[in-house]
Amino acid sequence: MNSTLKTLYGLKFNPFLPGLPTEALFATPAVDAFCRRLEFGLADGGFAMITGDPGSGKSAAMRILAARLARRSDLLVGIVERPVGRASDFYRELSSLFEVPLKNHNNFAGFKALRARWSEHISSTMLRPVLIVDEAQEMMGNVLTELRLLVSKDLDANCLLSVVFVGDARLPERFRSQELLPLGTRIRRRLKLEPAAREELVACLDHVLEVAGAPQLMSTEVRTVLAEHAAGNYRVLMNLGYELLSAAAERELPKIDEKLFFDVVAPQPTARAARRR
Repeated sequence: MNSTLKTLYGLKFNPFLPGLPTEALFATPAVDAFCRRLEFGLADGGFAMITGDPGSGKSAAMRILAARLARRSDLLVGIVERPVGRASDFYRELSSLFEVPLKNHNNFAGFKALRARWSEHISSTMLRPVLIVDEAQEMMGNVLTELRLLVSKDLDANCLLSVVFVGDARLPERFRSQELLPLGTRIRRRLKLEPAAREELVACLDHVLEVAGAPQLMSTEVRTVLAEHAAGNYRVLMNLGYELLSAAAERELPKIDEKLFFDVVAPQPTARAARRR
């Protein structure tokens, strides 16, 4: 973090950058409820899905879920962040995530080795391992089908894994296709992130500034007007906050107030420009 921000405002970290500490991420009631439902079903496994438009909070929801699962010492968790390869690439990724050595680089060998690893974990903990797939809308159809078959056991009576797909609006559309409908109908838990209400955006600012160590950084009026300008989008909110914080630090202002907002984000028209109108 820029040392100026710490000196001027006592910040522990920049509250408007993507790499926030997990405790600084804002969990809405919907996200919290989804995480609790998924944790409750860890003994059963199955498929879940988080979807939403860019900036709706999918990455934050995924990080919050991963952090909650990581607290369980008896749980295996794997996260796929680039699911764009072929089935063979996907098997290699899974073998690395779940520490399963593949002596023969073929899908059937990976299929057997991974299922044996997961079955062993279930028998010792009674909990299904968890796989989180980010940008799941980019996965090839045959890979998604392979994953469905890989997870299914006992003629589809049991699931060896809890799988959470995270993606944009294209993902549920893909699961409605004829090719992927067998997988789409197996999704038990869904979280569809909608544009955030103004109150949620303000609460997000309150939370992140509190955790960052500078609850006084922004006036109440600025938080409200920022939330209104963000149009329900968390990413836009954070980008506006970053711009304001940079301007405040450059001018060595004690806090971010309405004057700075109107200077930087919504500059007022000059007298000459007003007359031209």
